[in-house]
Amino acid sequence: MLEFPLWKKGWFWGLTLALTVLALPSLFSLSGARWPAALPDPEVNLGLDLAGGSHILLEADPAEIVSQRLRNMEESVRSTLGRAEPQIRIGDVSTADRRLSFMVESVADVDRARELLEPLLNGEGLVREWNLSVVDETRIILTPTEAGLDAALNAAMDSSQDVIDRRINALGTREPTIIRQGDNRIVVQVPGLQDPEQVKELVGRTAKLEFKLVNENALPSDLAQGVVEPGQQIFPYAPDSGFAGQSLAVYRLGGIDGSTLVRAQASRNQENQDVVVIQFDQQGGNRFAKLTSENVGKQFAIILDGEVISAPVIQDQILGGVSEISGNFTPETAQQLAISLQSGALPVDLTVVEERTVGPDLGAESIRLGIIAMIVGSVAVIVLMIATYGRFGVYAMIALVFNVLMILGIMAAMNTTLTLPGIAGFVLTIGAAVDANVLINERIREERKRGRRVIAAVENGYKEASRAIFDANITNFIAGALLFMFGTGPIRGFAVVLVIGLFTSVFTAVSLTRMWVAGWLRKARPQDIHL
Repeated sequence: MLEFPLWKKGWFWGLTLALTVLALPSLFSLSGARWPAALPDPEVNLGLDLAGGSHILLEADPAEIVSQRLRNMEESVRSTLGRAEPQIRIGDVSTADRRLSFMVESVADVDRARELLEPLLNGEGLVREWNLSVVDETRIILTPTEAGLDAALNAAMDSSQDVIDRRINALGTREPTIIRQGDNRIVVQVPGLQDPEQVKELVGRTAKLEFKLVNENALPSDLAQGVVEPGQQIFPYAPDSGFAGQSLAVYRLGGIDGSTLVRAQASRNQENQDVVVIQFDQQGGNRFAKLTSENVGKQFAIILDGEVISAPVIQDQILGGVSEISGNFTPETAQQLAISLQSGALPVDLTVVEERTVGPDLGAESIRLGIIAMIVGSVAVIVLMIATYGRFGVYAMIALVFNVLMILGIMAAMNTTLTLPGIAGFVLTIGAAVDANVLINERIREERKRGRRVIAAVENGYKEASRAIFDANITNFIAGALLFMFGTGPIRGFAVVLVIGLFTSVFTAVSLTRMWVAGWLRKARPQDIHL
């Protein structure tokens, strides 16, 4: 009991002081003081409920998923049947009534078409995503199944969540909360962000980038009436493109999209204009080089989210897969576009259906009240422990102070977030730490009543109480781990403090106090202790 090797003392004190030092920047920040800029400043991040920020609820339209699937299936059908030998010609293509229908020109090709389309009807796990039927001998109808639509919606929302996460993190904010809500909604919470419009602009942009060849022979009068030749589309110019109110006719097939982008960066060109430099992967670069080499002297449109941002003329073949997007950009809009493109396009449009802004004053008040609760509770516990256990109560309270500092230090080192429930976790941790010392001291008191000597009573008290403490903390750890794994937002914030507090409480309440008590017993050699 009295033997604490020097290396163990050094290890205990070194760990305690190191984590205490890590907690200092957070204490300075919470108190409003300024931490020296020349020193490292690992800080505990404050959650939305403490630091303020933006809360945005985004919603996807399931009908758009249906439209996308119909468009994708149409392209797949045209490609599959167009590559057949001999080619299967189709016509009278329609996507009305949430289904894809088309006519096969020759009755003799219907069975062959069905056989070629069969692999397109099943998704992953052999889930039937499309039903195929033939009517009037030559008309094939493809109808999406409910299972297929559900799988597509779930995949689109999961992908959207990942894209939004990359975009928000690109802003340099800390610990955003981005979670699914229901089947077609996503909650975005960004603590500390002073400009919620920036978040709305960033996460609300689909960032679907397309490069399509322009039909330069289309008449403006036809475009105004929405009339184009088969196989073409009309896209309006973006409001800030310099051609607001005008439109372009482009060929639906033969272009490329931004799915093969690997880099997008805001920059300035030789004319000192703000542009976005993009780079494709090898496959996309080869397709881009082929597109530009085969259409030198022709105009192609750069389309972002259904709007033409520029329509330059291809001057020469573009090799290497590197190009630039120009259009009346400011440094801010160029940076936002670069972030959107770099993070990838949203697979479905998302609209803001709810927006709340949490002011920092509310968070400051929460912190103030939480600290008051901690101080009041701590003072009450300190008075009770010292009055009840004397010197051993003093050791317990010093350990309690180190416990709180070590929790802050670990959270700062792990770059975790403190939420209002996290403050509740702090208060709960204080109670748990004190419980451990109460259990130890009561066991020592029982051992003394049994007539054991001081050193033997203390040693047995720590030994027996430690077993119960470890058992209790294991069950608490399991509960905290489950809360962290399956909880979201504030629940995870509570779980983080709880789990960290379990380890620090055992270390401070058992190991540190035992070291201090052993040092005192070895030095003072008391004949009795007052408990």
